Amino acid sequence: MTLTRTPAPQAVPPPAPQRLSPRRRAGRVLTPFGYLTPTMILLVILMVVPIVMVISYSFKDNVIVERNPVLVGFANYTEILTDPNFRTALKNTGIFIFGSMGAHLVLGLAFAMMLNSPLLGPVTRSVFRVLYILPWLFTIAVVAVLWRLMLDPAGVVNYVLDKAHLIDGQVDWLASPGTALWAVLFINIWSGYPFFMISILAGLQGIPNDLYEAAAVDGAGPWAKFWNVTVPQLRPILVSMAVLDLIWTSQQFALIWMTTGGGPLNSTEMLSTYVYKQAFSSYEFGLASAAAVIVLLLTMLLAFFYVRQQRER
Repeated sequence: MTLTRTPAPQAVPPPAPQRLSPRRRAGRVLTPFGYLTPTMILLVILMVVPIVMVISYSFKDNVIVERNPVLVGFANYTEILTDPNFRTALKNTGIFIFGSMGAHLVLGLAFAMMLNSPLLGPVTRSVFRVLYILPWLFTIAVVAVLWRLMLDPAGVVNYVLDKAHLIDGQVDWLASPGTALWAVLFINIWSGYPFFMISILAGLQGIPNDLYEAAAVDGAGPWAKFWNVTVPQLRPILVSMAVLDLIWTSQQFALIWMTTGGGPLNSTEMLSTYVYKQAFSSYEFGLASAAAVIVLLLTMLLAFFYVRQQRER
């Protein structure tokens, strides 16, 4: 019997790469840029050009109102930084954004944990969700008008507090320098916490129960579970929401303008209202541009921390 050996299959060499002509190679490289071109053009027109114009205005005097504005260098920045009203606006903005951010996180986390609790029935949980999210559904104009009526000296807030013997007489919350800033801060907290509540509630519902069961096996109580399971699992959401809230609140203009207009006596003056008044009340567009550039730099600093935090995730 004769054995026949089957020859081993020979490896087929890979096809040689097809050489593209210089024209097709250039087309492949430029095609993605072709798709991006409309967006890039809009980005330049709507963002880059206005920013460059504002920066150029900040180094000039009598811009827009004069045909030939005068180049003054950093004089506008010096005048803005030495203006007591600007420092008041900067201080009020700091109180406003950090107070709002802290309260939003605490209230959002508290309400989210309550809505995520198994102690509430489905119907009760649904009713509470609707009630708690209502402030977020109102527009800023509705919120401003609503709270101006409620905080009026003859409004319902004074009536309730007077009946509870917490105040003596009628308090004009939005017209008193001692209470106006805290009143607008409270309104901003009231209108903004539902968004944090929804975001944190979504994070809570994504935490596996296995972690809580493992913590219970180790003898952890409710407080230990909160600090060792809930908070670490929610940390990416909490940090992201905190940085975003800092950016959003620093740009708050409509609520301040429609409730107090920055008064009384600059007690609620924010950087946004300060820039607006410099531009459209005093017609000092050079000073307004300098203040706007400072606000832009502060906002970019917050955005830098947000982007870095997102990369770390």
